[in-house]
Amino acid sequence: MPLTGLEIYKLLPQTNCKECGYPTCLAFAMKLAAKQAELKACPYVTDESKSKLEAASAPPIRLIELAGADGSIQVGNETVLFRHEKTFYHRPGLFLRLTDTDGVNEVKRKAAEAEGYRADYVGIALGLDGFAVEAKSGDPAAFKAAVEAVQSVSTKPLILLAGTADLAKAGLEAAAGTRPLIHAADRDNWQAMAEAAKAAKAPLAIRSDSLDELAELTSSLAQAGLEDLVLDPGVDTLYKSLFTLTSLRRLALKKSFRSLGYPIITFPGNDTLLAAEQIAKYAGMIVVDTFDPALLYALLVLRQNIYTDPQKPIQVQPGVYEINTPDKTAPVLVTTNFSITYFAVANEVEGSGWPAWLVVTDAEGMSVLTAWAAGKFDAERIAKAVKTHNIGEKVEHQKLIIPGQVAVLSGELEEELPGWQIMVGPREAVDIGSYLKAMWQR
Repeated sequence: MPLTGLEIYKLLPQTNCKECGYPTCLAFAMKLAAKQAELKACPYVTDESKSKLEAASAPPIRLIELAGADGSIQVGNETVLFRHEKTFYHRPGLFLRLTDTDGVNEVKRKAAEAEGYRADYVGIALGLDGFAVEAKSGDPAAFKAAVEAVQSVSTKPLILLAGTADLAKAGLEAAAGTRPLIHAADRDNWQAMAEAAKAAKAPLAIRSDSLDELAELTSSLAQAGLEDLVLDPGVDTLYKSLFTLTSLRRLALKKSFRSLGYPIITFPGNDTLLAAEQIAKYAGMIVVDTFDPALLYALLVLRQNIYTDPQKPIQVQPGVYEINTPDKTAPVLVTTNFSITYFAVANEVEGSGWPAWLVVTDAEGMSVLTAWAAGKFDAERIAKAVKTHNIGEKVEHQKLIIPGQVAVLSGELEEELPGWQIMVGPREAVDIGSYLKAMWQR
């Protein structure tokens, strides 16, 4: 049976030195019990305790990090099969495949186009996580030039699709100063690829369509001193992907089968449905072949929804938002920072054509009524937001419109904001336009 947090704590040095990154040994022990930390983070654990703790504390799926020149992505370290059991921690990375046979200029053009893609989803900026550069030519010089071309326009993490150690070394030389994933070792080249990965301190992907062979290769590479591994089970159909990736996740989590406890990389090509399935179950890195903003947006939104903590609502940044270029005569409205509430209000104000100042109060991501009931959207918080953001300096009037659902706060707000007139707005965002037309004088 796995050890509890308290059982692990008893085996730790209990010095609270914080060198592991956690404030106390107990906090670190709880993270070890939840499989969200690694024992090697503690520099003072004794050899005797280490032997007892290593098996119990190792995450069922190893955490792998890829780093670009400016930014990184982490995958793995998941602890549940289904999000509602707890949550998913590390969303899969979406990468675009680029091939060295396209030539340096075309590779650079494609990379720059994809690098510049940004999509706004309820206040969250979405985009690609990196690029997978393929040594399709088999020429180390051409591959190196392609990697350099991508590096010249992007600082995102890389995957080096190299079939031989010589190609991998050329790509690694071009990507110096970063931490790419090398893809891929197989039963024929794993020793040479292992040497290249060890020299570069880079993670290595292993490719085989046999789970038994994958397990054998990971064991051999672990014995060779490689810990950061990624699995490529070669899935190319909906059924095969669902069955294989679910089997790998279950073996790692339910059976504690360490040899397959690593993140998974997949190559759905241009099959958007297959990519969507792999986002849900259970890829760690997904490489698509074509940059299509419409299809990419669908995958990014799906990923965002699946990998949002179900216990934490999506929030927007508290602050003052300008809608339709407001001036000093524009009305001031207030709402909470729950994303759906914010966008409902902002879209209605924008659609009505009214210029307005929208004060978004920090209500810990709750809607208006929920936040009010929880004491997170009260007169004190609203008044603090008005004062903090200097609303009085932005307008020549002193009128504040609050949601109709919390009309009860008007009296308390007048006490918190002496001199301000508190106006009770509509209960529903859809009525904001007609309310302003009837109640506000331009």
